[in-house]
Amino acid sequence: MSSPAVVVHRDPGLLAKAVAARLVTRLVDCQSARGAASVVLTGGGVGIAILAELQSNPARDAVDWRRLDVWWGDERFLPTGHPERNETQARAALLDSVALDPARVHPMPAADGPDGDDVEAMAERYETRLREATRPEDHGEVPTFDVLLLGIGPDGHVASIFPGSPAAYDDRPVVAVRGAPKPPPIRLSMTFGAINSAAEVWLVAAGAEKAPIIGLALSGAGRVQVPAAGVVGRRRTLWLLDRAAAASVPAELRNPW
Repeated sequence: MSSPAVVVHRDPGLLAKAVAARLVTRLVDCQSARGAASVVLTGGGVGIAILAELQSNPARDAVDWRRLDVWWGDERFLPTGHPERNETQARAALLDSVALDPARVHPMPAADGPDGDDVEAMAERYETRLREATRPEDHGEVPTFDVLLLGIGPDGHVASIFPGSPAAYDDRPVVAVRGAPKPPPIRLSMTFGAINSAAEVWLVAAGAEKAPIIGLALSGAGRVQVPAAGVVGRRRTLWLLDRAAAASVPAELRNPW
């Protein structure tokens, strides 16, 4: 597993632009090397801002969108098309504007899907889809995603793994989350095992309110208390921050920003 690297940008707007540009480069490189690429998307303000910047970036056309697999790290238990679903926001920001292969877009199940209100069955359904997409060279239960994007909450949560929650202990790839401390209380989430299968994990955060928890996460905090501390990519772990969010980054990880 990789050691964390910290990259800091001046402000949230520049951060979103820079991450979008970095993502284009990474996806193009993967497609050139292997013929296809995969990304796991996140929601939240920064996550959707990155997709919006990518949508308006002329370099987006360098990506062969039909050879891209799109997954989600977590989702809210809401009906298809609900404005608060991560999928809905991602489609509005980018996905509906590019020529994706619908068979390679893998949203998490919605509240109006075939499983009704059985969130456990939804988690199992998504886990099955991940397993079916896994190749022999992945050496695990889920694909080795090329890039997995994560936001970070002020409490240190990533995806829908909240501090002290059962999801922080679960070893299944995808779990149902009940009683989340922010609405809606019911969600689906990848766990550490699935997240840490990615070749590269990018944690993206902006704002001074994130600085204290980022400092803890990068200073050896436990992953149950600070879930962001438990995230690591197989080959690369990037913390992509604006200056305010980076205020408490440990000195040994500071570059000459």
